[in-house]
Amino acid sequence: MSETPPKSLQYRMDGPEDAPILILGPSLGTTWHMWDRQVPELTRHWRVLRFDLPGHGGAPAHPATSVPELAERLLATLDGLGVQRFGYVGCSISGAIGAELALRRPDRIASLALVAASPRFGTADEFRQRGVIVRANGLDPMARSAPERWFTQGFAAAQPAIVEWAVQMVRTTDPGCYIASCEALAAFDIRAELGRIAVPTLVLVGAEDHVTGPAEARTLVAGIPDARLALVPGASHLAPVEQPAAVTDLLVHHFSTAWYNPSDTSTGLTVLPDRGPVPALSATIGPVAEIAPAEQPAAVTSGRPDPFEAGMRVRRQVLGDAHVDRAMAAADDFTGDFQELITRYAWGEVWTREGLDRRTRSAVTLTALVAGGHLEELAFHTRAALRNGLTPAEIKEVLIQTAVYCGVPAANTAFRVARTVIQEETTPDA
Repeated sequence: MSETPPKSLQYRMDGPEDAPILILGPSLGTTWHMWDRQVPELTRHWRVLRFDLPGHGGAPAHPATSVPELAERLLATLDGLGVQRFGYVGCSISGAIGAELALRRPDRIASLALVAASPRFGTADEFRQRGVIVRANGLDPMARSAPERWFTQGFAAAQPAIVEWAVQMVRTTDPGCYIASCEALAAFDIRAELGRIAVPTLVLVGAEDHVTGPAEARTLVAGIPDARLALVPGASHLAPVEQPAAVTDLLVHHFSTAWYNPSDTSTGLTVLPDRGPVPALSATIGPVAEIAPAEQPAAVTSGRPDPFEAGMRVRRQVLGDAHVDRAMAAADDFTGDFQELITRYAWGEVWTREGLDRRTRSAVTLTALVAGGHLEELAFHTRAALRNGLTPAEIKEVLIQTAVYCGVPAANTAFRVARTVIQEETTPDA
């Protein structure tokens, strides 16, 4: 077991000390115990390191809001252990961590397996909305909906003890760290970079996974030059839990035959002992399009950079892709210049400033909108305030403050608008 400083991860190691290192990473809301059924067989071949995400499984609650930050914490943990080169298996968000490592530190990864993974997990709006629900209601809605996301109906009905174990894993997660992980997934998108993943890769997915299913798996396989697809029948998102034997066999086969170690042979491939027959994998699938020529360096320009791109990025993060897409699609010759102006100056010049955090800027914005009677914008900025981390209780306090300084009638109307938005945004799906 580990003692975990803030910039590393809680971990556990099993298996022979002189064996090659194989890392197993968990999905959002689970702990390293999701790999318990794989460990006995994997430790016959490898020294297995399992880690917990921040705030999961009793790990210290030091939130990480991006996949690169999670990858850096894992590398810091490995550096502390003297581990330089390793095989890596990651499920869901840990699959994103593995892909990030393969892109940024290919010298460290000998072989890669991406389980229930995707180059982009749904939409940013979906994960930020999940964060809003957790801030307002805690983790109970996520815990109650976990079984239908993670398991097939037949498995859930036949294995109530495992389902309850999964629910409790979510309930015991730190809410702030869960929200931070949602933010990390909201920002993750490596679709344009898949061709740069140069390590042997197994993409493993449950045939009945409706979270990151076969379509997302095929996108990974089509984009990663040296990738193979393994489809596990009778499994949903947590295939290692639902079909442990099949997943274990596939991992043993992959890591025994595709371990890239440049110092060992002229080809760089080291064949580890393979014990017993395993299911065949699908044939390698190459890229579906030609790799674009490398981009030429941009011309050096003088003066300040154009804030439009940064403004559009922040505008989408705060208001959501759906809102911004509607606004931009509705722009015409008459309103297009105005949309460009507010993106460049309101969002690119003001909202990007470092003097105030986004929570504070949302509180200021709500107050100004109440004072000006701008109720339509109050509605979507209430949504933005929830995305930026204000809780319903904090929004209530802002509006009470406006009653004193902006007038009771204005605050009364604002409460009606905000209550409707908060109810819509924080009510979990049935």
